[in-house]
Amino acid sequence: MTAAPLPHAHKTSFELQHLFHRQRSAYLAAPMPDLTQRIHALKQLKAALIKNQDALCEALSKDFGHRSHQDTLISDILPCVGQINYTLKRLKKWMRPSRRHAGLLLAPAKVEVVYQPVGVVGIVVPWNFPVMLSIGPLIPALAAGNRAMLKLSEFTPATNQVLIALLASLFDDTQVTVVEGEADIAAAFTQLPFDHLLFTGSTAVGRHVMRAAADNLTPVTLELGGKSPTLIAPDAEISLAVERMIFGKCLNAGQICVAPDYVLVPDGKAQAFIAEFRKQFAAMYPQGVHSQDFTSVVNQRQFDRLSQWLEEARQQDVQIEPAHAEARDDQKHRMVPHLLVNPQETLTLMQEEIFGPLLPVITYQHIDEALQYIQQRPRPLALYLMSFDPDLQTRVKQEVHAGGMAINETVFHVAADDAPFGGIGPSGMGHYHGYEGFLTFSKAKTVLTRGRISTAKLVTPPYSGWKARLQSRMMAFFLR
Repeated sequence: MTAAPLPHAHKTSFELQHLFHRQRSAYLAAPMPDLTQRIHALKQLKAALIKNQDALCEALSKDFGHRSHQDTLISDILPCVGQINYTLKRLKKWMRPSRRHAGLLLAPAKVEVVYQPVGVVGIVVPWNFPVMLSIGPLIPALAAGNRAMLKLSEFTPATNQVLIALLASLFDDTQVTVVEGEADIAAAFTQLPFDHLLFTGSTAVGRHVMRAAADNLTPVTLELGGKSPTLIAPDAEISLAVERMIFGKCLNAGQICVAPDYVLVPDGKAQAFIAEFRKQFAAMYPQGVHSQDFTSVVNQRQFDRLSQWLEEARQQDVQIEPAHAEARDDQKHRMVPHLLVNPQETLTLMQEEIFGPLLPVITYQHIDEALQYIQQRPRPLALYLMSFDPDLQTRVKQEVHAGGMAINETVFHVAADDAPFGGIGPSGMGHYHGYEGFLTFSKAKTVLTRGRISTAKLVTPPYSGWKARLQSRMMAFFLR
């Protein structure tokens, strides 16, 4: 597949507006693609992903400096193919109008809900998983029958070129197209009057996106992030807890919106946690920062940010424990996880989402203290509990808010095709994946149909005589 720039990568505000109006016109000309058309588009997309998996792996590695091919296959390619397979099996059922009950008051009548494509969907893609977070939302958008415009990150140029060529080989630009550009293009993109806008990125940028969308009353799905906690309960074995959470922190070098951001450990078990983390990290990545299975920090800018946060903690005498003796490669912006014991709350890494291989380890004396610590902070995108205590599991499920939760596991809940994914409050709003994705990009339109017989005249003016007497009896019946 060629990596040469293609005309699909529109880069000016004027081009964005022109392309949007072309997509809107195409939608109005064919507002309800049938099942065959949607299935054909999804099957084509699946075949192209499988065919170009090596090109995508190589491009992502180039963009990151080094990215494990397995990381890309596991977290970018495989979830997309799985979503398509899941959708293909169920799309006919999802598209079918659902019958609802009219109720005695409206009888005789038929009530149904028809699922229409909303129209033109905008998708803003971050740099950390540029395949999964572009194709992933595109799948339900196409399944729902929409047109789509994708704004790709300027930090993944090699991957962008593969995606641009891949999508251009499948779709006319009035159906699916790709936009590249810096912050000014991103701002112009979010100001377009989309019928739905999905943004994945930071909470700070999400606020700007929501403001831009508000001018057009564009519905938004915001997939943000926040500081996702891992709570290791007193009953949990440290070795098993580390085993279940270390992959979630090490995958993509922790550059994941649902990666464990900090871990709460019972008082007196912090050193045991650190020792076990080092042991298991060495087994997974024997050469430390030089291990080919460990992914780099995406660029120098992000590496410098993490280094500055680490230095700020060091200046405050925080205990810092690298997960391996081969801990850094500044030339190649690579860094193993660094564990920080009880860092001060004023430190930047305790205030902002870390999004990288730093892991605060915070001790607590009682489980109530740990739960209160989580509840007093902004609601996270993910919550992880390491415990086999059924009462505690129930309590945390019911009392602590998060976009999603995993018990005795981390990050894998995102891969559940038959479950919604989305945040709450500062970690986002709205859902997609699976059926919820289809609903997000559809307008569920209620349709009431009457035949030749209608009871509406029984409740229309004038409210006197026999109508008044009948209405009085009706009110007494329905308001009993």
